[in-house]
Amino acid sequence: MMDGHADAVATIADRVKRFYRGKQAFRIYHGSTNSTRPSPYRRDNVVDISRLSHILEVDRKTQTVLVEPNVPMDRLVEETLRYGLVPPVVMEFPGITVGGGFAGTSGESSSFRYGFFDRTVVWIEMVLANGDIVTATSVDKPDLFYGAAASFGTLGITTLLRLELIEAKNFVALTYHPVDSVAEAVQTIEMATKDPSNDYVDGILFARHRGVICTGRLTDSVDDGLRTQRFSRAHDPWFYLHAKKAVDRSRGPTTEAIPLQDYLFRYDRGCFWVGMYAFRYFGNPFNRVTRWILDSFMRTRVMYHALHESGHAKKYIIQDVAVPYSAAEALVEYVDRVFKFYPLWLCPLRQTGSSPHSAHGLLALKTSAEPREMLLNVGVWGPGPRRRRDFVSANRAFEQKVRDLHGTKWLYAHAYYTEEEFWAIYGRGEYDLLRAKYHATHLPTLYDKVKVDVEAEERALQQSWRLSLLAIFWSIWPLSGMYGAFRATMGGDYLLARRAWWSPKVKDE
Repeated sequence: MMDGHADAVATIADRVKRFYRGKQAFRIYHGSTNSTRPSPYRRDNVVDISRLSHILEVDRKTQTVLVEPNVPMDRLVEETLRYGLVPPVVMEFPGITVGGGFAGTSGESSSFRYGFFDRTVVWIEMVLANGDIVTATSVDKPDLFYGAAASFGTLGITTLLRLELIEAKNFVALTYHPVDSVAEAVQTIEMATKDPSNDYVDGILFARHRGVICTGRLTDSVDDGLRTQRFSRAHDPWFYLHAKKAVDRSRGPTTEAIPLQDYLFRYDRGCFWVGMYAFRYFGNPFNRVTRWILDSFMRTRVMYHALHESGHAKKYIIQDVAVPYSAAEALVEYVDRVFKFYPLWLCPLRQTGSSPHSAHGLLALKTSAEPREMLLNVGVWGPGPRRRRDFVSANRAFEQKVRDLHGTKWLYAHAYYTEEEFWAIYGRGEYDLLRAKYHATHLPTLYDKVKVDVEAEERALQQSWRLSLLAIFWSIWPLSGMYGAFRATMGGDYLLARRAWWSPKVKDE
């Protein structure tokens, strides 16, 4: 297996060297994406790393896994569970890859303890932008090790990672805590993250004055009288709807036992709650029967494909931001007043990891003049203004509000900053020094990778009557949505959901 990996990396390095000799920028083709940003791939500007999709070793003694970057979360969890282990931070969407979690930014419900996903990486192998193959750790080339995290491939290509693992359990005992205000939600989260018995903490706001905080504990047994609940099958409820029902029917905390894999990927069906907007768009009834019928199309792999193909990423507010706990109420008040949609996701995040191997993240530490140990992630996902200029203005105003609250945003989604605004936040000085040191100055910058070039969009429409006509055509309901669904269907993404060997056999209730 390692010989095959070495051959694949050598091929990648050779192609990168050819680009480097001509000082030509390139794009990295992974084979899939869970980003909402479009990528301008052409055959002449691509380095194909889609072959790097293997798990090379699970080491039970050191509790680590050696994995290539294109391995998705569901396959990683499936393999590590064979050894009774699981990654400490697992992205909730099964199609997100290891490389995507490292090069992007991924904070999940265990991140209050372990930090972002990239903080659980022990070492990395990279092909630098000049074609050299190197490894980096917190001791050897630590600037590269820290800097590559959340750099979106702008320093080179990550080709191998060793990740920390923890002991797995069969179930998560999940407790739903009703809350009646943002202040109560933040207080409940703060208390939960200080409780050493909690392994997972996140929350959902269903309205400004109604929500739930979910706290989970890994366990091998189900206490007598505790209900077992699943979320991965077509007839199971979507998690957010089930959580809402749990707090609607009880004023106090309630607890259920959830099989570990069902918990880790509980937001896959419905893509948190974004799938609800797909039902609204097509005018379909939104009930348990229709969700069951369309279940294969409501998985995140399919929905991301459809989002890209339909162009609807330009129509929906898709922002993940983090603010100090003290600013959470002001942020939610802003979203409530301006966007007027719910639910919103709440997730506490530790800026640093829990082990000496945990990366700090070059860019993560540059997002605040006074970095705080704990931040509150707020997921803001919903429909935006219909007119393009109004949509852009709404996103820019939101980004400014986050800055005013001393927060930051994650860059997997669209970024509407000007270049000057962007680098004032993310600190260009050290980043440019790294790019020069590791021969990457000819590659696109981080800003190039994540920006939305509104002026270029408008120029293209003005200069091409064909593009203008196409824009009018795709604006006619429901053509763009139907096209996105058709392309996702033809791509076969709806066939990817499968029953893994570790799917539990528990009694339905």
